[in-house]
Amino acid sequence: MFRNYLKVAFRNLWKNKGFSFINIIGLAVGMASAVVILLWIQNEVSYDGFHAKRDRIYEAWNRAEFSGELHSWNTTPKVLAAAMQRDFPEVEHACRVDWSGRLLFSVGDKRLMIRGNVVDSDFLQVFTFPLLEGSPLTALNEGHSIVVTKSLARTLFGKKEAMGKIVRIDNKDNYTVTGVLEDLPNNTRFNFDYLLPWAHLRRSGDDDGGWGSNSTRTYVLLRSNASLSSIAPKMKVIKTRYDSTEKKWEMFLYPMSRWRLYSDFKGGVEDGGRIVFVRLFGIVAGFILLIACINFMNLSTARSERRAKEVGIRKVVGAPRGRLIAQFIGESVLLSFLAALLAIGIVLVSLPGFNELTQKHLFVPFGSVWFWVCAVGFILFTGLLAGSYPAFFLSSFQPVKVLKGTFRAANALVTPRKVLVVLQFTFAIILIICTMIVTQQINHARDREVGYERANMLYHFMTGDIAKNYTVIRQELLSSGVASSVNRTNSPWTQRYSDTWGFEWTGKDPADKTDFIQECADEGVVATMGVKLVQGRDLDLVHYPTDSFGILLNESAAKAMHFKDAIGQRIKNNDIDFHVVGVIRDFIIESPYTPITPMVIEGAKQPWYNVVNIRFNNKNATEANLKKTEAIFRKYNPQYPFEYQFVDEEYTRKFDDEKRIGTLAGLFAALTIFISCLGLFGLATYMAENRIKEIGVRKVLGASVAGITTLLSKDFLTLVAISFVVAAPIAWYAMYKWLQEYPYRVKIEWWVFALAAGLSIVISLLTVSFQAIRAGLANPARSLRSE
Repeated sequence: MFRNYLKVAFRNLWKNKGFSFINIIGLAVGMASAVVILLWIQNEVSYDGFHAKRDRIYEAWNRAEFSGELHSWNTTPKVLAAAMQRDFPEVEHACRVDWSGRLLFSVGDKRLMIRGNVVDSDFLQVFTFPLLEGSPLTALNEGHSIVVTKSLARTLFGKKEAMGKIVRIDNKDNYTVTGVLEDLPNNTRFNFDYLLPWAHLRRSGDDDGGWGSNSTRTYVLLRSNASLSSIAPKMKVIKTRYDSTEKKWEMFLYPMSRWRLYSDFKGGVEDGGRIVFVRLFGIVAGFILLIACINFMNLSTARSERRAKEVGIRKVVGAPRGRLIAQFIGESVLLSFLAALLAIGIVLVSLPGFNELTQKHLFVPFGSVWFWVCAVGFILFTGLLAGSYPAFFLSSFQPVKVLKGTFRAANALVTPRKVLVVLQFTFAIILIICTMIVTQQINHARDREVGYERANMLYHFMTGDIAKNYTVIRQELLSSGVASSVNRTNSPWTQRYSDTWGFEWTGKDPADKTDFIQECADEGVVATMGVKLVQGRDLDLVHYPTDSFGILLNESAAKAMHFKDAIGQRIKNNDIDFHVVGVIRDFIIESPYTPITPMVIEGAKQPWYNVVNIRFNNKNATEANLKKTEAIFRKYNPQYPFEYQFVDEEYTRKFDDEKRIGTLAGLFAALTIFISCLGLFGLATYMAENRIKEIGVRKVLGASVAGITTLLSKDFLTLVAISFVVAAPIAWYAMYKWLQEYPYRVKIEWWVFALAAGLSIVISLLTVSFQAIRAGLANPARSLRSE
């Protein structure tokens, strides 16, 4: 019996090659899209899931009020870990993780800038990063030990044994390789090529014992018999216990299971996070697969007349309805299996591009048993979903009516087929509208006034001998005509490295907790950065030596301090008295989607410079400027590579997330439209074939091609119009909620909906009219010859 059903299924597929092709292509694209999205979702939900003690690992967070708003963040004082280990018996291990930046690694003639972390010795006992060589108990115990990843070991030492080898770092200290880690998986929050012990930070003078600085991340492993509820009350007051000046400061432990997906805090409490995108992607995957299945349902039921006699005869000779249902579902599962083979090919071809778009490293785990179990289940689910309605519909025909030719119902106003077409295009139109509004929001932020001149400006971190030779480097850059201005800051002009609420000024409210971005710079801020002065002047140590105690405020900072005339005002920080020499116009240093943060730029009294900023002379070609700059840096810092970053390129990267959302929305919209139009094309083809004699009669009676095209197209266009009416309010609400996340946002304009309606109608009209025009141009003599 099974063999017979299989033969019938293949015969039907081959007999109706056109419709089979449309069904297979539609299902394959839908399945491939769903698989790629599900791989992305699996990657997200499995973040750091490989750690054996994951259910006992927590991260320390702060919660405090600034600028009238409750904030939560995950950088903590460096002394917190030791205090927790000492005071809380529930803690098995507490370790710190600090970013060491890119350090120069020297092995023989090899010199490479490598990124990594500085950690406590028990880091590898808290987290289960698999060690290929070495012991997690001892690998980081020595002050000059280093643990490297397998890839870095291969880069440094080739095929030679890495254990016990010496690596010289920053031309200062020698470190011995005491462990080799397996390369980090693509779904972990950590991103390092090496681990250095905490002693490295202590030797570089970057360790501190105060509770006022929040600069490192602290991770905690609770004992197996301890609970979060037992430690939470003590954790809440640990900051105020050691720092009595902060009466309302709280700390809490945040579980590892929620780091990736839920760690978006607003008002001091969880407020979504990446879980929103995971859910959204899941819905999109489900809808794309559903739309592909709808095509199958529509085409199968539309062709019911051709299968009706088969059903009638089978029932007459005794076939029960259950067996007919099994036959039709079997056909859909077979078609689903064929589509799955094509879908795998589509996935393999599209994954590299999708990975580049999403900044992931997704892959199809062909070697996993679970993958094949899930794949079989996915194929069966798709086949059942696509074939269930046609199976029950076709098997419900009554033999008497079928064989008399009276089984067809009148053309109802509302039919399941029409509802399904409306559902398809509703989702497509929603995605079209969302794509256009996301693009508008990106353009709105991109066109926002930045507040400084980004062009012809680059920065270079102060590596190696740059700090020692800065004066001659600056002088040579200026005298050679390469640069028009050069200065130093503690952070790039597009990033925030430090902030504080500790400034004091005359008339400050004791309860004021305004958070200020804290920048440090030497002279030439206005000239180098291209900002605009509102009051006063630039920092100038040549003509005004006291400008080492000078300060520049941005407009938001002057407003926050309630200065009507800021020039000459005294501001104290860390027991140093500064005086305001100028006020600059607000500029964007963080996200272009958020309000400007108050900012204080301190003079050179307490220099902590990390960056050299260079504004190129625009009279020279950029390439020529770069070559000369590189030569100067190599001359005075020969041991380090010349690694620069253009400010305008870095600023552009601030739009990457939103661009990614817009691109994905557009991609999903295109896929949805493609699959929907495949089904629409198939339905139009079938209807044209089914009404071929009617069209022939109409042509003989004088109907024009345009009239016949309108006749065959109007029903489909009506369904698309209904889809728009359903989709518009849904899309408006979704985009309204999304835009509320942005203080600077576009208005949702009426023309977006008008354009989406026009696009959907044009696309559907082009799809349907091809078959309609073809039918209208056909010779009526051929269609009427059999009458």
